Amino acid sequence: MKNDIQIVDLFCSDVSFGHSNSWIQNLNDFKKDFTSKKVSYKEIIQLEISELKQFKNTVSIRRSVKVAGLYKNQDFEMKLALLEIWLKKKSAWKLWSRQSVEIKP
Repeated sequence: MKNDIQIVDLFCSDVSFGHSNSWIQNLNDFKKDFTSKKVSYKEIIQLEISELKQFKNTVSIRRSVKVAGLYKNQDFEMKLALLEIWLKKKSAWKLWSRQSVEIKP
């Protein structure tokens, strides 16, 4: 759901995002930056899932993606390695934590 504010429905209230540039965001930071259009995505393509582990109501996913978009009106494109932790809350999966690292060519 790139560039759709409804994406926040997928997040736990205490979600934490670690970005490849060492930038860390909580849910309020994410909402503020998202609505300001500081970052706008043109493309998000999943390249692979390298690991998927589940224990009770917790899932850990390691995957790689290709992203392209605008950051403060500057074009960017990169490949990222992601580690995501998802928690099952009631009957829905919610993102609790995500860390990304840029994959350099």
